[in-house]
Amino acid sequence: MLAQLDLVRENLPLAFQQATRIIEEHDAIIQQAEQYAQEIIETAQRRAEMILDELGIIQQAEHEAQQISQQVQKECEAMHKQTVSELEQMRRKAQQELEQMRQMTLAECEEIQNGADAYADGVLYNIEQHLSDMLRVIRNGRQQLNGPVKAQNSGKKDNGKKDNGKKDNGKKDNGKGGSRSLKMPSKSKKG
Repeated sequence: MLAQLDLVRENLPLAFQQATRIIEEHDAIIQQAEQYAQEIIETAQRRAEMILDELGIIQQAEHEAQQISQQVQKECEAMHKQTVSELEQMRRKAQQELEQMRQMTLAECEEIQNGADAYADGVLYNIEQHLSDMLRVIRNGRQQLNGPVKAQNSGKKDNGKKDNGKKDNGKKDNGKGGSRSLKMPSKSKKG
């Protein structure tokens, strides 16, 4: 994406430089044409004066000078129109290329965003699966820990539980049961 933006940034000044160079060349051509026309006019005037001096036909000289001036003016106007048309075509082409590059950049940005979203979704899905597996292991461990205690307690009454808590034998049994319950998670981890 950054490479595309750099390419756009590099191509735009180049296009404007080319357009500026063409305008400068156009101005130089017009200036040369005007100078050429002026020289032709001056030549025609000198020729008219010579004809006037030599033959006395001033009207013919003026007519020729006017024709040359009109012809040069038409040529200059045609060159000016052609140059303006070429500049307009270049401007439109540059705008089209810029729009195409902008659309490509937007499409690439959208593609990158979609890829990032898909990657993030996949990562979150994997995390969710790991958490689900961990939660299942935790529940199984708790069931293994609490299962024997519930089985022992289901065979005894509530008062019996209190009496066992007061007796020394009951305390020893509870202590043994607690030690067994602590060992069971290690078995589940091995399994």
